[in-house]
Amino acid sequence: MLGGEIPFCEIGYKLALYLGIALWEEEKVDLRQLRYFTQIVESGSLSKASRQLFIAQPALSQQLSKLESEVGKPLLNRSSRGVAPTENGLALYHHARFMLRQLDQALSIARKESGAVQGMVSVGLPATTVSALGLPLVRRVRERYPNIMLNVVEGMSGHLGQMMRLGQLDLAVLFASDVALDMSVDPLLDEELFVLLPVHSKLVAPRRTHLDVAEAAALPLILPTGTHGLRRRIAAEFEQRGLSARIVAEIDSLSLLMNCVYAGMGATIKPMAAVFHEGERGRKWRALSISGARMRRPNYLYSLAPERLSTAAALVAAELKDTARDLVESGTWTGVEPMAVAAVKRDAEAVAA
Repeated sequence: MLGGEIPFCEIGYKLALYLGIALWEEEKVDLRQLRYFTQIVESGSLSKASRQLFIAQPALSQQLSKLESEVGKPLLNRSSRGVAPTENGLALYHHARFMLRQLDQALSIARKESGAVQGMVSVGLPATTVSALGLPLVRRVRERYPNIMLNVVEGMSGHLGQMMRLGQLDLAVLFASDVALDMSVDPLLDEELFVLLPVHSKLVAPRRTHLDVAEAAALPLILPTGTHGLRRRIAAEFEQRGLSARIVAEIDSLSLLMNCVYAGMGATIKPMAAVFHEGERGRKWRALSISGARMRRPNYLYSLAPERLSTAAALVAAELKDTARDLVESGTWTGVEPMAVAAVKRDAEAVAA
């Protein structure tokens, strides 16, 4: 029953209300149709979705037609380039994704052995955070909770924030405290931003260990695009001082950006996490602090509200905090400090000023 159709009952009625689908009492809600539909939206075409689902395309089309008939509205716009959700289809997709994730977690909990924490936990991490925190976190969770399936999503902070608001992630590290007002938000870390250059670069004299903000702005800089939170943070500091950055390239891929900088095309401004694994590749970097501006970036851990957070997700959140703390205290993750320590320093600086 759980793998296919479930009879219309109290649960089905609540599900129908949640998804905004008007169903008659004698009808059934087919969970397979919802799974198929979400895969079609994510694949962008019926042919790709059929391969992902291991189902023949005509059968998939038939299930989609049944779902559209039940909803009473078209869910997809079809073209020669593939399919895209209509406004109604997009609303259904977001709710269906959340509902299916909750169902999968409920089934996982129901099947678990007594005393064994189990379930899937989705964690969103920005690219630089993945570089420093990703591997240690996955290793730690695997060692301590082998029955937890960890799903790590790497992306830009804006996209991860949207996924949190839509209920597609259980946890996420984000760089602002007001991204999702109905979530739990815990201060995590405060990162310093540095001018990063390969050791062989001739853009800055070898003896220099720091630059003032005007010198940093005058360098040929390779930065993320304007939609990126880090770029806006840097631009705000420059603009407050009447400075304009000398941008020579805009790249949202962390690996490509760092490759371009290492190839001598310019410098960048990033936290130390951006070069976390560069030494393993035999690449050596210089990190120059920036004076005359507050070049720092706060990190916050977002989680679903307590009543919606699974036991597994709560445990992963605790492990994420402990992993970050251990990396900082051991000196493995440099240029970063706990948010509480950073706040005390800011208060002391304000008093001294």
